[in-house]
Amino acid sequence: MKVTALLPDELMDEVKDLTHAKNTTESLITALTDWVASQRIKQLNAKVKKSPLKFKEGFTAASVRKVNRS
Repeated sequence: MKVTALLPDELMDEVKDLTHAKNTTESLITALTDWVASQRIKQLNAKVKKSPLKFKEGFTAASVRKVNRS
């Protein structure tokens, strides 16, 4: 997708420095990909906080190791 955006030079310079990308396009792709991943993690954390994960009754680390080694 081709996009025209008015962004502050200081912000773009910082994005380029932090992403170590070759050009502006690669910098923005890297930054936006990282931002989306961060937001997904925040959503997942909120979901887990609302309904925490629970182990099955009788679950032990030893039983998992035994299954994994089979």
